[in-house]
Amino acid sequence: MVIQSNCSLKEYNTFGIDATANILVKYSSEEELLTFLEQYHSEMSHQPLLHIGGGSNLLFLSDFPGVVLFSEIKDITILSEDEDSVLISVGAGITHDDFVVYAIQHGWYGLENLSLIPGQVGSSAVQNIGAYGVEVGDMIKTVQTISLEDGTSKVWNHDELSYSYRHSIFKDEAYRGKYAICHVEFQLKKHFTPCLHYGGLLASVQAKQIQPENLSAMQLRDIIIETRQKKLPDPKVTGNAGSFFMNPIVGLDIFHRIQEQYPNVPFYEVDTNHVKVPAGWMIEQCGWKGKAVGPAAVHDKQALVLINKGGATGRDILALCRVVQQSVYERFGILLSPEVNFIGEV
Repeated sequence: MVIQSNCSLKEYNTFGIDATANILVKYSSEEELLTFLEQYHSEMSHQPLLHIGGGSNLLFLSDFPGVVLFSEIKDITILSEDEDSVLISVGAGITHDDFVVYAIQHGWYGLENLSLIPGQVGSSAVQNIGAYGVEVGDMIKTVQTISLEDGTSKVWNHDELSYSYRHSIFKDEAYRGKYAICHVEFQLKKHFTPCLHYGGLLASVQAKQIQPENLSAMQLRDIIIETRQKKLPDPKVTGNAGSFFMNPIVGLDIFHRIQEQYPNVPFYEVDTNHVKVPAGWMIEQCGWKGKAVGPAAVHDKQALVLINKGGATGRDILALCRVVQQSVYERFGILLSPEVNFIGEV
């Protein structure tokens, strides 16, 4: 366990916001976490407690006047397997994309479309990350947690996790910030079946003169990475949290109203009564693509991404978020919901 005082969080959030925490605690086992929680509740419970998972989906609006926890639990264990699938326990501190590579190399499939998404395995289970027609929650069997309030352990099965679009039970008000995820159990397939129905992936495969039936999981991963890199900035170079806003799911009445004005509006069917409209498309229609407000800007290749041009504070990014939201609401009557979590008083 490593405990640091007055620690910069710049390396612990992909926006590169130079906020400071009173205390940063890095733990590598459940035992270390429990030991620290006992110390915290006896000596420093007057300070707020925040658990982060790589900082790929949060925005610090100010310094954090308390304790930040960071997992370095990194074990991988096969729990069971048969000829069709494998059940694996994965430490929450493993970088999500590292696990994607590890799974492919071991012949475990299903995560390929989620390649290059930043963050840790634990945070992927909280956010129910998704891309190109795949959501991680569909492959999660259980999530093992420790309560930050009393140190008790709880295993949540899939049905208890309430997975839906970019949502899990850990984002509900009653549970938000109250648990540390220690391990995530994944049920992955041992026979590769590519998911190519979303985001022009099939065309990208065909452009490389590869027939879908001959496509390997690693080739699909490479295509996903290539596609993402064309649209999304590298957070190691340009501070960002990937998609800043969720794509709104709207009823057909709202969609048809938009379609009357914009006949070529892109959309994805959710069910018989709802469609998903790309938030980035709406932001682009409002003229924000590539525009800046001070050191914060809308990315010039993907309007769904807000970036730190250099030296931006969390308040700078929030200000840009607000004006983009207002523009979209005035034009489309839809209030975009941030996918990013704000840490601090909004």
